Amino acid sequence: MPKRVDHDLRRRQIGEALLRIASTRGLQAASMREVATEAGVSLRLVQYYFHTKQELLLGALGYLGEQLSARVEAHIRALGMPPTPRSLVYGTLTAILPTDDESRRLTRTYAAYYTLVLAEPALAAEHGATYPDLLERFLAGHLRTAQQAGQVDPGLDAPTAAAGLLALTNGLGSSVLGGQRDGDAALAILTYHLDRLFGGSA
Repeated sequence: MPKRVDHDLRRRQIGEALLRIASTRGLQAASMREVATEAGVSLRLVQYYFHTKQELLLGALGYLGEQLSARVEAHIRALGMPPTPRSLVYGTLTAILPTDDESRRLTRTYAAYYTLVLAEPALAAEHGATYPDLLERFLAGHLRTAQQAGQVDPGLDAPTAAAGLLALTNGLGSSVLGGQRDGDAALAILTYHLDRLFGGSA
């Protein structure tokens, strides 16, 4: 009998090969042929599953989002169940921060996409800022819940605070990748600001 092919698995294999290239060498020079070599498949197979490089870039970005979401979920669970507004905000932002090998890889890969978007407006139009916008709304929603529970200053503008926290986290991540500080120092700075926001609740 002919071997049954798991097409979803094969697509993921190719998409994750692109993500490995992104985390180590960036995306601007990544060709379909280079991705095929990294994935251990033929160029024709890559082109069968992803007709254009942009399609491959966007498909792999979805896999990257899944990896980050899994990390965020693990961090939230580690803070105790059921989750609270505080643990959801802390867990999400500390998961994003590059403090270990996995999070440094994720941060480098997102940085590669950001660099590519700056150089290719068409990709920006297709991808835009969807994930950051969703993340800001997620954080703002839980800050509002924390306000209702008396854990956060009721006069706080939740959307602005959420945008600021995400910008702080991303800036700290860049400073870690750039060698300005290590992951522990970045985590201490982020935790300081979160503790002040939540009135020092641990």
